[in-house]
Amino acid sequence: MSRSWWPSRPAARALARSVVADVTPLRVSPAYRRLWIGLTVSNLGQQMTAVAIAIQVFAITGSSLSVGLVGMFALVPLIGFGLYGGAIADAVDRRRLLMVTSSGLAVMSAVLFAQALMGLRSVGLLYAVVAVQSAFFAVNNPARGAVVPRLLPLDLLPAANALGQVTFNLGYTLGPLLGGAVYGLFGPQAAYGTDLLTFGAALYATWRLPSLPPLGARHERAGLVMVAEGLRFLRGQRILLMAFAVDLVAMVFGMPRALFPAVAETFYGGGAGTVGLLAAAPAFGALAAALFSGGLSRVRWQGRAVLIAIIIWGAAIAAFGLTRTLVVGMAFLAVAGAADMVSAVFRTTILQVATPDALRGRLQGVFIVVVAGGPRLGDVESGAVAQLFTPTVSIVSGGLLCIAGVLLLAARHPAFARYDAQSPAG
Repeated sequence: MSRSWWPSRPAARALARSVVADVTPLRVSPAYRRLWIGLTVSNLGQQMTAVAIAIQVFAITGSSLSVGLVGMFALVPLIGFGLYGGAIADAVDRRRLLMVTSSGLAVMSAVLFAQALMGLRSVGLLYAVVAVQSAFFAVNNPARGAVVPRLLPLDLLPAANALGQVTFNLGYTLGPLLGGAVYGLFGPQAAYGTDLLTFGAALYATWRLPSLPPLGARHERAGLVMVAEGLRFLRGQRILLMAFAVDLVAMVFGMPRALFPAVAETFYGGGAGTVGLLAAAPAFGALAAALFSGGLSRVRWQGRAVLIAIIIWGAAIAAFGLTRTLVVGMAFLAVAGAADMVSAVFRTTILQVATPDALRGRLQGVFIVVVAGGPRLGDVESGAVAQLFTPTVSIVSGGLLCIAGVLLLAARHPAFARYDAQSPAG
């Protein structure tokens, strides 16, 4: 029998490279490789903590709105420190800034561990810790995002951003699963303690980074003038503004994570373990998509890809709200997560290409306000609608409003769908 249909070994290797995630950034930059590994490990612990906080708040209050308010307490410092933290990242050595903020995050994990050991049942304390964590995160993340283009050539940024999604979603996959299981078996102190230990990997990777002083015009200190300068630059970048806007719509209306404790109980009759499964499902889909993201580097019409991905996200979330079978619900969440991964890779790449290094910290600050702030607004929105109506109404209406909002924005700003990665322009 002829095997002419079977690809040769070189052709098979080429096919694999075009489909499987491109690991070239890990090979060519030891500093990036260490940073990637450190973030992968520490993100796992952070996501264990995130699900543990949601379960602990729900266990104390029995209220989805109270769980949603976790997002509100994270949002306010995120906005203020995200914008100002981006200015700091453009004014000081980014390696030093990462060391300080990562250490602060580790201290907050220690506080959570201590309160769990003492058996405290204070929602106010949990809200306070979340707020301080959010402030440190809001300064840490812009600096980290601004570091990557200094460690790699620009043509490797799509591959690096896809690898970043592997890190992000590996944590969001295993973290909630482990967090829910460990919480159910050993209590919240075990989840928080694991998070504290994992910070060692991030601190080591940051310590090994080269010195990363700001390029271009030097600023004696970060201030509101620097923040305003970044916002003025953004105001003239229509493509960037549209990328931020569509993501806000997707996260505010289509992010039902604050409802997972209630959904686990009322839809599926489950407990902490089921919450972990629901929280992990979107990340599982995103991780699968990231592992097979080799073709994303060749996508030319990146704005169009973002729009399609967000529409798929909204449809999958709406479908999730209608199912009462756990496996089917998790499958819809996985599809949503895969679509969100594609959107995130292209939105991040568009931002990095369009922004000069001297402004990257500040624009990454705006980016983190949108990317991390949107889901927190979504927590409040979904929790409030569920409190007024039902979790089903909240989830389904959110998914449909997400689709409608993105279509309206695309009609209002058609240039975004025409964004050409080969000839980028703001």
